[in-house]
Amino acid sequence: MKAAPFAYLRPATLAATLDLLAKNPEAKLLAGGQTLGPMLNLRLAQPSLIIDIARVAELAAVAEDGEAITLGALITHAAIEDGRVKDPTTGFLSKVAAGIGYRAVRTRGTIGGSLAHADPAADWLVALTALGADLVLAGPGAPRLLALEGFVAGAMQTVLASNELIAGVRIGKFSRRARFGYHKICRKVGEFAEAIAAVAHDPERGVCRFAVSTPSGAPLRLDASADLFEAVPDRAELERRLAAAGFRGDAYERRLRAVTLARALAMAAS
Repeated sequence: MKAAPFAYLRPATLAATLDLLAKNPEAKLLAGGQTLGPMLNLRLAQPSLIIDIARVAELAAVAEDGEAITLGALITHAAIEDGRVKDPTTGFLSKVAAGIGYRAVRTRGTIGGSLAHADPAADWLVALTALGADLVLAGPGAPRLLALEGFVAGAMQTVLASNELIAGVRIGKFSRRARFGYHKICRKVGEFAEAIAAVAHDPERGVCRFAVSTPSGAPLRLDASADLFEAVPDRAELERRLAAAGFRGDAYERRLRAVTLARALAMAAS
């Protein structure tokens, strides 16, 4: 199947992009095209206008301050995997990026595009929730920060306004004592995961946080104690904790999350 007819524009600046969005609220943004491309071809998306932001330099920048690093929304998974951008997690982001799809997908796909799509089975959504990341949203006024936890409204639904876009992802710097774990269950390499879990523990920052994917919405975040990294609870105990934290899903889905969480904890502990 071929895409429905659409107009195509390629602005060179963020200001020009935001102006086009303001005038065309039904337009779709094109970054790496790894999600939008198939949706267009299947006619799951039929926008009258596509705005190609791939050459907007402001969205590919990396900024650093004393507390965090902000990765531009157009940074590709491959750039993170290869260590071509600064990593505030001393290598954890690179490991997550390396497991996304196939290399061809990682070369084109972007971190901002993945988050904006808000697929519950997407890697960055879970990993960055565990890291406590914030999104930098650009719109008509000054850029605003929004915690990633408050961004997803449902499966492939976000609170992003029609005249806003993700400009970057702000991730706090972790110390060298920080430990991370990540695990996902897929039927085969390259597919979206059936279950994902990510954990982060940094005693110097007082961070001890888990996140697991949910069947149809935002990841579930759990604050936990550091002792879980020393003695990983059994699956039944993790299932109990997930249920107590409000995980919504059947017994099989809860079990999958408990298994991924146990394996992510084991990775961090090692």
